[in-house]
Amino acid sequence: MSEITPDLVRHLGVLARIQLSDEEVERLTGQLDVIVDNIAKVSSVATPDVSATSHPIPLQNVFRADEVGEVLTVAQALQNAPDAADDRFRVTAILGEEQ
Repeated sequence: MSEITPDLVRHLGVLARIQLSDEEVERLTGQLDVIVDNIAKVSSVATPDVSATSHPIPLQNVFRADEVGEVLTVAQALQNAPDAADDRFRVTAILGEEQ
């Protein structure tokens, strides 16, 4: 027996403030019914001894620990810059926002 009826879809449309045509109601009735059936199938196999997962493969943190390492000096960072001023990269304004 189908849980989703055209009247229920129309009611949901009203609640969501979406105006649905008869064609849309018919299409959505079938689609929502399939979704509800699939949820019921999953619910029937979801037992307390099966733990919930958000991902099929166990994940772990893939980031390395932050460690202080060698850093560039200002001179090294700016050595290949086309233009520099006051120990900073100097670039042309691109939005007409001259400072």
